[in-house]
Amino acid sequence: MTDSLSDRGAAVRREVLGDVADRPPTPFAEPFREWVLTAAWGAVWDRPGLDRRTRSCITLAVLAALRCEDELAMHVEAALRNGVTREEIAEVLLHTSVYAGAPAGNAAFTTASRVLDQLP
Repeated sequence: MTDSLSDRGAAVRREVLGDVADRPPTPFAEPFREWVLTAAWGAVWDRPGLDRRTRSCITLAVLAALRCEDELAMHVEAALRNGVTREEIAEVLLHTSVYAGAPAGNAAFTTASRVLDQLP
């Protein structure tokens, strides 16, 4: 791991996730956070091949399909920050439901609705 990749990852994570990115991990989870900062945020989210809006849509779809409701909640708000509209979030989740199944879609819509209802 290079410090620059980790630092870049931390900056990208903060830009995408907002204040939630500043929550310190527990000492137990620190190695995982460092890996995520480097691998996901520094090496992938910071690549030039896709814009952040597209990456957010893909992330919503994968998290919905995998039934990762806590992560999905975080990324619904991040998607809005990255320019994805509420209507597009619904379309991504509907499209994902066709391939991931109704239970995954139901859970995703429930999670996204909860997050969106709390926002202005």
